[in-house]
Amino acid sequence: MSDMKEIKLTYFNIMGLGETLRFMLSYMGKEFEDFRIPTFPEWVNNYKKKMPFGKLPLLEIDGKPYHQTMALCRWLGKKCGLAGDNDDEALEIDMLIESFSDFRSTVWVYFYNSDEENKKKIRPRIIESMTPFYLEKFDNIIKENKFLANGKLSWADIYIVAVLGYFSFMVEMDICEKYENIRDLRDRVHALPGIKEWVEKRPQTHW
Repeated sequence: MSDMKEIKLTYFNIMGLGETLRFMLSYMGKEFEDFRIPTFPEWVNNYKKKMPFGKLPLLEIDGKPYHQTMALCRWLGKKCGLAGDNDDEALEIDMLIESFSDFRSTVWVYFYNSDEENKKKIRPRIIESMTPFYLEKFDNIIKENKFLANGKLSWADIYIVAVLGYFSFMVEMDICEKYENIRDLRDRVHALPGIKEWVEKRPQTHW
């Protein structure tokens, strides 16, 4: 597995969580097959039951399947020196990632809510209260330290920048337009060799 000669990423035809792995692999200079399932019915009928736990993204390395986005990003981060130089630095990265996961869970409750009346009811708390609560904290951390953890680039920066378009779509606002330090981090991550090339050539999707 260490050579990673053949890499295939299976995900939907969106950025979403799959973009985190696309960014990490691109940063590492790894060539990979970006396999996108075009429709939800095709996913349900032809692919879902074949997945280890019925979920995506799936990363296949030299024919062996691996799953769970954050575990994979953390593992790739270790491979390329972006997982911290010691246990304390790794902890700081994980704390930021887990905090972002709390934010993600909060937004998902709102975005994927099929009860429109309930969605309207919880919208003020999710969009007008919880969203700025988290984003202001992330923005201030970047303002003070230039990065999200340990004052230097880590896989947390790449992970979070990779899903900014996805989250902007879900919270119905351009996160990078309102929060200048998050925008600055996005621009610096997008300028990294490998990631810059990926962003320029990736398929254009709304989220």
